[in-house]
Amino acid sequence: MTTRKRLARELLRIEAFVFSPENPFTWASGIVAPMYCDNRLILGFPGARSLVIDAFAEAFDTLAEPRPDLIVGTATAGIPHAAWLSDRLDLPMAYVRSAAKKHGRGRQVEGVRPAGQRALLVEDLVSTGGSSITAVKALRSEGIDVNDVVAIFSYGLEASQTAFDAAGCRLRTLTNLESLLEVAVEDGRLELEQAHEIARWRAGLSAAPATSTD
Repeated sequence: MTTRKRLARELLRIEAFVFSPENPFTWASGIVAPMYCDNRLILGFPGARSLVIDAFAEAFDTLAEPRPDLIVGTATAGIPHAAWLSDRLDLPMAYVRSAAKKHGRGRQVEGVRPAGQRALLVEDLVSTGGSSITAVKALRSEGIDVNDVVAIFSYGLEASQTAFDAAGCRLRTLTNLESLLEVAVEDGRLELEQAHEIARWRAGLSAAPATSTD
């Protein structure tokens, strides 16, 4: 079994991923969707956490040389995964907010942040890609070189690929909607026609613009 399918099955097992075509969810971007992914639930399952960090470490090993020397998590959901990955790789860590603080030192990027470092940005999921690109731009504005983003899950919306291409940034995901649908059908969580309906729903969003929030 591939890592993508193993992780997809784990997300379904811990109910981090839920299908609800009859009662759709509204994402932060405003998109109304027949499914919802809440990777924060991974925090409560040690086995799932280990699987995710193992897969992130494997993804890190596939990055082009010179590899990043700083791991950055997106606030808030990417922070724990960035912390575990930086510990695994013995690399420094920082995190990036969606906007600068309105008090204190007024920072958007917290932690180790010397200009000239190469950063790997860690996300929990990507929908439209807007929040990821906001984080990439914040890091670049401080002189931090970031060309790679890794995420646990992506819905595979065309808008996200457009956003990453425009930013000159590569996205790698541990699993994706195709794997979720395949596993859900195999395990009897979805009928094949339901999976096809969800795939058609995604195809209908192909022209959706990127937004500032995933």
